[in-house]
Amino acid sequence: MSANSYNRKNSSRRKTSGSGRSYSSRGSAGSSRRGGRRRKPAYDYTKIAIGGVLLIIVILCVVLVAKTMGKKKAEETSETTTTVIAETELQKDVIVDGITITGMSINEAKDKILKQYPWNMKVIYEGKEPYEVKDLMAEKVDILLNEIYHGEPKETYTLDTTGLEDAVKEEAKAAAKVFDVPAKNGSISGFDKDTAKFIYSGEQNGLAIDQEKLASDIQAALDKKDFSATIKADGKVTIPEITEAQAKEMYKVIGTFTTTTTSNKDRNTNIRIACEALNGLIIQPGEEFSFNNTTGNRTTDKGYRPAGAYSNGILVEEPGGGVCQVSSTLYNAVVFSGLTTTERHAHSYEPSYVTPGEDAMVSYDGYAGPDMKFVNNSPSAVAIRTKFESQKLTISIVGIPILEEGVVLSMHSEKTAELDPPAPVYEEDQTLQPGVEVEAKKATNGSRWITNLIVKRNGVVESDEFFHSSTYKGKSATIKRNTSGVVIPAETSEGSSESGSSVQSSESGTAETSEGVQQAPGEPDTQPSTTAPHETAAPSTSPAGPGPGTETNSPSSPVIDPNPMTPGSSPSGPGV
Repeated sequence: MSANSYNRKNSSRRKTSGSGRSYSSRGSAGSSRRGGRRRKPAYDYTKIAIGGVLLIIVILCVVLVAKTMGKKKAEETSETTTTVIAETELQKDVIVDGITITGMSINEAKDKILKQYPWNMKVIYEGKEPYEVKDLMAEKVDILLNEIYHGEPKETYTLDTTGLEDAVKEEAKAAAKVFDVPAKNGSISGFDKDTAKFIYSGEQNGLAIDQEKLASDIQAALDKKDFSATIKADGKVTIPEITEAQAKEMYKVIGTFTTTTTSNKDRNTNIRIACEALNGLIIQPGEEFSFNNTTGNRTTDKGYRPAGAYSNGILVEEPGGGVCQVSSTLYNAVVFSGLTTTERHAHSYEPSYVTPGEDAMVSYDGYAGPDMKFVNNSPSAVAIRTKFESQKLTISIVGIPILEEGVVLSMHSEKTAELDPPAPVYEEDQTLQPGVEVEAKKATNGSRWITNLIVKRNGVVESDEFFHSSTYKGKSATIKRNTSGVVIPAETSEGSSESGSSVQSSESGTAETSEGVQQAPGEPDTQPSTTAPHETAAPSTSPAGPGPGTETNSPSSPVIDPNPMTPGSSPSGPGV
């Protein structure tokens, strides 16, 4: 045994105890000094275990992400493969209508076929711009090529032009719409304000394209594969149903209504100006009438005068006060005539010249304010006639009757609820003793109304259905009191007692102004009144006077001579 081996053996014996545990001599001494406390293990196995679990989780996530990306890549590869297949040049010998597409991509094949068969089909009619027929074959070419490139291609194909019958009919209809000219009936067409007479235009023949023949001609061009054909349409003359002479006999007042105004001159001036803007106005079939567009802004430049009005509950002077009585009167005439109302608004406060629920407030605000609108839903033109004299405002619709004979329309309105008025308004009056309160103006409740449209045939009710609802605000009471502590004798306060009655009287017969505020006529002795308090289908007889052409109570009755041009027959006064 060498010296080195001996030394290593003895060293090993010194470090090993009988139990097999290995200690260093230094460590043993340290243990004796520290009370024999054992040294901590070299590794924390709990932490190692947690780390292992986390590592496994991370590995699983990486594997999952790798699989997802692989799948996505495979899908993308599949899409790319599909595209490549779609764009792959056709290897088999294929001929379409004599056109060889072998070795071409699907897009190249389509371009070559469309070049061989360019689409430029059009329909013409005498002296009019041609109608370009929509390309009906492009989709057919796509269907054929998809069959060739994505299936088992045959050697020869023929471009198919069948199955387009519906599309051909639609094109014939569209072309006819361009060329057709509807026959024009003899009709009311204008109004001569100097003579106060309507002007009538004569009848005109129309033109109707033979759509059935045109569709047949388009299909024939398709079958011949003449996709650049110019097809001449055939048309026939259409005869109007009403001649000028017949129109003069058929036109009559088909709806009319009368309201009573006050003796307030400024308010009546405003009503007269608005009536002049409406008188003789012609509304063509399908045209929509707008009160605001027709009268424009109600300004002093146009002659409108300030009249008492409520603005946010305060009595003020506003130009155009009273104009809403014109729109409300027109509204009733329109409803009774059978025309279709498209916009109507209730006033802020209950009107007194028509039954609440049967009014139509207007307000001009750059054409954006509340408006009164209706559409001429009849096949013939209609006209508006106005008459204003002796505080009677009558507005009528002149036209060929829309309603069937014996049918009469009316409105019926009922109050369904009363609403509490706003809080009282207090005014100082130093003629009163402190602590004394005097009600200068009583409060007025607000209300809700329901309006039904009633249809009668020969006097028998056929229907009575909801038409619209209306809500009106209440008005505050005005109470005078003296909180200053200073009393002034009544004889030194000029007109203090009159001021209270002035406020009271100015609110009678209120109506919305053209600016959307409440109009006060200002005349307590002449209250506006409704022509028919509840069922307004029978407006009061017009003050035009007895004799031929006098307006009757039924809105569907001929209230003027069948020819509105006959002197004395129009509701707007003599000589019409």
